[in-house]
Amino acid sequence: MSCSVNKLGFKISFNYNFSGINGERCNRVNYSKRRICAVKGSSVDISSTYNSYESPIQSTSWFRSGRGSEDLREDSQYAGRVEVIETERGRSTLRIRDLTESDSAEYHFKFKTQRFEWKSSLPGTTLTVTVLQVKVSRIISVHESQTEAELKCESSCSPAGRLSFVWFKNNQFMVEQSSYQDLFNPGDVISCAFKGHEDYRSDPVYAPKVVTTSVSPTDEIKEGTSVTLTCSSEANPAANYIWYKENGQRYLSKELVFSSIQASDSGQYYCIAKNKLGLMTPKSISIDVKCE
Repeated sequence: MSCSVNKLGFKISFNYNFSGINGERCNRVNYSKRRICAVKGSSVDISSTYNSYESPIQSTSWFRSGRGSEDLREDSQYAGRVEVIETERGRSTLRIRDLTESDSAEYHFKFKTQRFEWKSSLPGTTLTVTVLQVKVSRIISVHESQTEAELKCESSCSPAGRLSFVWFKNNQFMVEQSSYQDLFNPGDVISCAFKGHEDYRSDPVYAPKVVTTSVSPTDEIKEGTSVTLTCSSEANPAANYIWYKENGQRYLSKELVFSSIQASDSGQYYCIAKNKLGLMTPKSISIDVKCE
C-alpha cells in the first residue's frame, strides 16, 4: 500500500498502510500482487485499487519503469496487445496479451485529478515473462532401444519452489511434479508446462529423428579435390554426430571434410546422430574417388 498527501505543493510518499496523516485523507494505490510470473505467449492481468481524496479523477493509465510515464496504450511495443479494464470505481486492471520476454518489467498505475497526479516512484508490480525449458538432468541407464532419464523443467521465475509443473509425453499428461523420470523410446516427444497454463508448453525434447547425409560436390569426385560429407538430424537437445568408415575409423563431427581426397578414401561412410535421449541408427553414403 502507498499513500501520498498533496500539501503546500509537496508530494510525500509512504510505503506503509494507514488511513491518513494527522487526520488528513490520502491518495492511495495498492497492487494486488508485487510479483507475477507468466509464460511467453500467454496473457496476464496486473491489478490495482486506488483512491483519491480529490474528486473527480480526470484520467487513469498504466506505465512501465524505464520508459518515462507513457501510457502503455500509446506505446508501439504494446500495440494491439494491452487493454485497461475498470469494471468498478477504484479498481484498474492492465491486461497484456501475447507476452514476450521483453515485456518483463515493473508496471505502475497512475491517476490524475485537477490538482494532483499520482505517478509514485514506489514499487509497482514486477512481471517476469519466462520461457520454460526441459533439461536432461540425469541419465540413469541406456538400453538398446530405450534411455532411462530424469528431466527437469526450468524457468527464470523465482523462487522455483513455489511453481507447479505438469509433464506431457506424446501430448498425453503424465505427472505433476518439478522433475520427470521415465523410459524414453525413439520418437517420444516430451514437454512441460505450468499447472493451470497447459496450453503454453515448453519446446519439446526428443531423440534424433531421421538422419540425412549428403556429399558436396555432387558430381564426379576426382582425386586431389575437396569433398565434404554432411550429416543432419532434427533433435532437441541438439544432436552430436559420429562419422565412421566401414573399416571402423571414427570422426566426431557434423561434417567430414577431405581437403585433398585420395583414392584410398573411397568406400562406405556411416553417420550416427545422438543426444542424451537416444540415437538414430546409422545412415550410409558411398564415395568413389576417380584417379586423374
